[in-house]
Amino acid sequence: MTAMPIYRPSRHSRLSRLSRLAAAALFGAALAGCATTGTVPLANPTAQVGVYRDTIDLEGKMSANYEKDGQPQSITVNFTWAQRPGNIDVALFSPLGQTVAIVTVTPAAATLTQSGRAPLVEKDIDTLTAKTLGWTLPVSGLRDWLQGYAVEAGGKRFAASPARDSVVTADGWRLRFVEWQNGADGQPMPRRIDASHSATGTSGDLAIRIVVAPAGQS
Repeated sequence: MTAMPIYRPSRHSRLSRLSRLAAAALFGAALAGCATTGTVPLANPTAQVGVYRDTIDLEGKMSANYEKDGQPQSITVNFTWAQRPGNIDVALFSPLGQTVAIVTVTPAAATLTQSGRAPLVEKDIDTLTAKTLGWTLPVSGLRDWLQGYAVEAGGKRFAASPARDSVVTADGWRLRFVEWQNGADGQPMPRRIDASHSATGTSGDLAIRIVVAPAGQS
């Protein structure tokens, strides 16, 4: 009887597997780093979020777990968010402070600029970021989410609170407002938001974790 050959993975295979494990570990560490280290008591823990503001400046960290060309990918960035009536400017930075992308959204167009590349312009910011970054930065949704608001699947306006912290949006995002902090008006405001979206015809599954703080306090 002929003995079966013993399979020994090649050095390349072992290194490839180790690389995937290391990437997974780094992504897990990144998510852990985005979590808050403590919970500040809320001034009004039973209230819903405060009145929506058209003018707001925020900053924080964002991690995305997504698929590109059928392969799982991940990224962690710092961000700044400057919102004015009719205009939003978002800047994404690597953990080392390098600019990843700058996004500007107006009623007429959405523009994305990356270092060393010509600006790209589209009418739909979600499609633009999916094409250029490889994952969807849902700016149109974040306009509401960062302040604890959303549009429910039935079209009704949703206002979150520590007691009512999850919703499925009209465009299929599953949101959970995981952690809270005191807003400038004394009402609760989101501190950490988890958002996920199932695969569509143009993109794979996407999960985003956002930790947000008033500008200058993250």
